[in-house]
This record gives sequence, C-alpha cells and structure tokens, in this order.
Amino acid sequence: MEQKTETLEERIDLLRQREAQARQMGGEEKIARRDAAGLMNARSRIDALLDAGSFSETGLLGVSTFSDADRKTTPGDGKVAGFGLIDGRMIGIVSNDFTVKGASSSLTNMKKIGHVKRTATDRGFPLVFLGESSGARMPDNMGAEGMGTMLGNDPHQYVRERETPWVSAILGQCFGSSAWYACLSDFVVMRKGAIMAVASPALASLAIGQKVEPEDLGGWKLHSEETGLIDRVAETDEEALAEIRQFLSYMPSHNAETPPVADVPAGSDEAAEKILQILPDSRKRGYDVRKIIECIVDQGSFFEMKPRFGRPGVTGLARLEGQVVGIVANNPIVKAGALDVASCEKITRFLIMCDSFNIPIIMLVDTPGFVIGIEGERKKAPGKIMNFMVALQMCTVPKLSVIMRKSYGQAYLNMGGGRNSDSVAVWPTAEVSFMDPQYATDVVTWGKEASEEETRDIREEMERNSSYLGLAEIFAAQSVIAPQDTRRYLVEELNVQKLRRSRGIGRHRLANWPTTY
Repeated sequence: MEQKTETLEERIDLLRQREAQARQMGGEEKIARRDAAGLMNARSRIDALLDAGSFSETGLLGVSTFSDADRKTTPGDGKVAGFGLIDGRMIGIVSNDFTVKGASSSLTNMKKIGHVKRTATDRGFPLVFLGESSGARMPDNMGAEGMGTMLGNDPHQYVRERETPWVSAILGQCFGSSAWYACLSDFVVMRKGAIMAVASPALASLAIGQKVEPEDLGGWKLHSEETGLIDRVAETDEEALAEIRQFLSYMPSHNAETPPVADVPAGSDEAAEKILQILPDSRKRGYDVRKIIECIVDQGSFFEMKPRFGRPGVTGLARLEGQVVGIVANNPIVKAGALDVASCEKITRFLIMCDSFNIPIIMLVDTPGFVIGIEGERKKAPGKIMNFMVALQMCTVPKLSVIMRKSYGQAYLNMGGGRNSDSVAVWPTAEVSFMDPQYATDVVTWGKEASEEETRDIREEMERNSSYLGLAEIFAAQSVIAPQDTRRYLVEELNVQKLRRSRGIGRHRLANWPTTY
C-alpha cells in the first residue's frame, strides 16, 4: 500500500498544533489553580516583565528526552526561555514553568538555559532568571547514566566573570538550579512566601531527622536579614518584576559600556538644603543617613540594596545629574554606624558589582570604626575587613569620599580615606583620628589611678588636631564643603574623575570574585 505523503500545509498545521500545545504548559487546570491562588505562571511573568510583544522564544518544542511518556507531558521541558526587550534594551530570560514536572532540571531544559546564557554573554546583554523550581528531576538524574548525561557537561555552567548583569527573582519554591543562579546573580528579589534553599523541606527533614519549616529553611526573613543572599523583598510577583525593571535601568547592557543616563527630576538641586535640618548638632546623636542620601542624589532615584542586612552600612544605586552612581554610607542610627561583619560583606559585594559595570562609587562617612568582640571574631571579622579593603583598592572606577562626621581607625581607610579615593572632601563637622578620643583616653588610663586633671590633659592630647582643618591643612582632604553643597561638589568632581582615557570603562579586576563567600 502506498504511504500517504503529508503536504506542506499539513505539516505546518501539525507544527501549529504542537506550538499551541507547548504554550498551554501544564494544562488549563493547573494554570487555573495558580490563577485562583493569585500566582502568575511562567509565561504571564514574562509578559509582565518585558516590553509588550517583544518576546522571542527559543526551544518552544523542547520536551524531556528520557521516555516517550514524558515527551507527552513535558511541554517546553518545564522552562520557558528566549529573548526580549526591557525599556527597548535586549535581555535573555529563563522562566521556570512549575506546572510541568515542577520545573525540575532535565537534559533539554538545561540546554535551553545554556543557550540563552551563552548568547546573552557573547552578544552583551543582561540575563534574567525567574525562579520557581523543585530541583533535579527524578529519576532522570539517578544512576551513572543520569549523572553522566545530565551533570558536568558544561564546564562554564557556573562561571561568572560579570561580562553582563545577571538578575534573579525567587517567586516560589526554589531548590537546586534556581537557588544556584540566584546566588550567582548581581541582583536578587524575593517574593514573600517564596523559599530558597539547597533542597526541599521534605528532603531536609529526612536528612536531619526532624521536621523543618519552609520559612525557617529559606524564607524571606532569613535571606534578607541573616544570609544577605537577596537584595530586595516584594509582596507580589508583579512587584518583584517591577523591581527587576528598575534595577536594570541603572545597569549597562554589558561591561564594555557605561550605564544609561536619565533625565534629572525637578527639585533635585533644592533638596540639598534640607541636609542641615537632618544632621544633629551633637556628634553623639544618631540620624538616618538614607535621608541625607535622598537630599544629595536626583529626586526619587535612590534604590537601596540589602536594606535589612548589614544595617550599619547602606548601599544602593542612584543618579547624580542623570548619571548612575553607587552609594556606600555609614548609618549612625544603627550601632552608631560601626561596621559589623555583615555590613563589610554587603559593601564588598556592592563595590565589586559597581566596579564590574563601570559605576562610580560615592562613600558617605560617619563611623567610629568596626564592631569588635567575640561574635565578630567568630564570623571572621579580620578577613571580612580585608576583603572590603582589597576590593576598594582594586576598584578602577571613580571613587569619591565625603567625611561627614566621624572617621576612625582602619575604617578611615575602608571608607575611602587617604589615597583610597580619587578625591576626599570633608564637612566642617568631620573629625578623623585613630579612635574616638574618649575611648583612647580610657585605653591609656586603663589600670592606672589617674587624677581628674591628668585624665583631662590626656583627653585634650587625644583630641589634638582631629578636626576637619587638620586633614585639609596637610591635603589629606582635597576639599572642605558645607553639607548643603555636597550635591554640587559631587557633580563637579565626578565630571573631572570620570574623564578616563578608557572613556569610563574600568579594568574590571574584580569581575571574577565570587558573588558570595
């Protein structure tokens, strides 16, 4: 019997059917359940993130390769991947489809991720991971064949040299690869109720022999306040996606270009006058440095990173006269601005990101030094302080330091003092010394029976020439400025310091530092 030959039209019809089936993901019933629970799906998240109509999918017809049965139930192999635009700029995107096998990792979808990652890196545009996955797919990964086929075939899978920005969103349970890519990213936003961990609570419970609660294992409070593995917390998927768009608005597409320039909002210059209303007369009184930052940068442009982690230090992206800058500041309202281990790690990671993507650094200084004591030593405080110091000295982007009030000891160097910045400015309220004069007096008189007069003389000696004038007179500070003139000074100084023969492109000596350590 002669076999019927399919016409081209029939083949195209079959193709359209397969495409439509793939776009249905795990089926109408599963999608409906997510909708009822107020959860977006892999495709609706892409639609909400990208410019309308700009998504170009790759690997639409991919399915599991391990069994014929799985091929019928794994449209897209559980991950939607491709390219699209955010504010007219190209990005690569991988969105986990939890309705298909829990978006578990398998051979085909790992190939899709690798393709998008390589293309984004080679062509020079950001990569976005929308995470929600159950980890490795069982039984595909089991046995020697599974391991030999699935794992270890991409020697660059976890390589980060920060050629382009990476962004991750934790939008559900994220185990395995979703957690790995989040930890490799420059920016991570997490929706409340989502979980990020090495493995599921069930597996963790089995491993340790007691019940583990999901929030305790990897909830938003843990990662925003204790581990520092996420940068921002969102209430909803929509809010998380908006945070991604905002973060990327500060970033260049790749490390060989400078960040995009924005219009300057009205009122940005006038806000600097409010600094005098915020800064206390007494150096012993605290204040929220974020209010000072808001007065200096373009109105509404400050985008804080890790606000709940390492709170004595403040880090964030902002704009000055439309130009993107990275802000590193001490916050005297928390621990008097003394830097702890968490804030050292937070600042170090931020410096690395700024240097990798050609973002000038502005340091606003008001710190009595580092938090000392047993707890800090157990958390490797000396190593964290030196990581911070090495990263700062290796940065090749413009660095400006403004000493607002206190700058003592080693923290003077870590916060850009001396030649650790391209230029240092001081306010008339600045004081610089090895340590607070009162503490220095206590150290010198420790164990002695010094009279009140002797103690007073020692304190006066310790206070000798620690004012802003002492720094300015020996040119250890290049400028003395009134607080309300800080914005104008920074704009003018950046216009000088950003004039590099490399046209604003740094040497990226920190590009291969780990994203967490």
